[in-house]
Amino acid sequence: MTRVALIHHLLFCAVLAGVSAALVRGMIRVRLLDAPDARKAHDQPTPKGGGVGIVAAFLIGIAVLYGFASFSRLANGYFIGVIVASVAIALVSLADDLWSFPFTVKLAAQIAAASAALVSGLYVHLFNLPGIGLVDAPDIGMAITLVWILFTTNALNFIDGLNGLAAGVTLIAALFLATIGALSGGWFVYFASLLLAAGVIGFLPFNFPRARIFMGDVGSQFCGFVLAMLGVAASRFEITPLSFTLVPMLLAGVLYDVAFTLVRRALAHENLTQPHRGHLYQLAHRCGINAAAIAVLYWAFTAWGGLCCLLFLRVPQASRPVALLLCLAPQPVWTLFVLRRARRQGLI
Repeated sequence: MTRVALIHHLLFCAVLAGVSAALVRGMIRVRLLDAPDARKAHDQPTPKGGGVGIVAAFLIGIAVLYGFASFSRLANGYFIGVIVASVAIALVSLADDLWSFPFTVKLAAQIAAASAALVSGLYVHLFNLPGIGLVDAPDIGMAITLVWILFTTNALNFIDGLNGLAAGVTLIAALFLATIGALSGGWFVYFASLLLAAGVIGFLPFNFPRARIFMGDVGSQFCGFVLAMLGVAASRFEITPLSFTLVPMLLAGVLYDVAFTLVRRALAHENLTQPHRGHLYQLAHRCGINAAAIAVLYWAFTAWGGLCCLLFLRVPQASRPVALLLCLAPQPVWTLFVLRRARRQGLI
């Protein structure tokens, strides 16, 4: 990729960031309000739905990509699958913002949106098993991909509880993924990641450090869904296929928080579909740690995951498990710190 091409790409993304920002301003005026309650961190009614800007910027960009950017195209069926699935999750999550579906309805709608991706062929089916080699298992691959998309979509949604947290994590993950795509010749992942980053850049100044608007489910679910799909695309459809583990490594801090919380609540026989304030980042905030500091810490977890991804791609195959473990290294320390502080204050 030439320097001139890079400048053109960045200018295009700057335009999309402006489109996102304009739509976010519009959503502030619409005043679709998120009312405070016992499980939320804010204490004043605040507009939500700012994720509309992120969605619009990405979909406009992906349409241009489909029509004109031949160097970064997928095969038509897969490309249309990305577009249809993205539109589906955007509509589902916007409806959730408007009418606040029960979790079961929300999950069913997410499954329908994820199925649009699977039907188009956007799923992992080749598994490199130690001592065995490549195994082609499409049925198992579809099931794993469905779980992956649903878990990541909801993880970003669950983590969107403090100003800038989910948006900053998405931005850093997308920028690292774009860098990895460019270095590896994964041009679809490179460009699509830049589009997602552009949308978030237009939104983030309205949400951090002081929130004039929240991204809402339309933003958080969409960001998680797109990052999950990009992980699949990176591992299957680029000239140089990348490891499926890269996006999980980038989102290790978020995925760990959600998985740890689900396990902890299951062991305590709590209703897992019931809204709560028991995530590690929420416990930390309830203990008195500054919300902006927590958000920046989770951004740092994502950046650390990105550095581990770059290491993962450079070391020999036999050393890659070390990079995988490294990306999780900060999490036990953070967990012990939060739980000890929460116990001292009688929160758990």
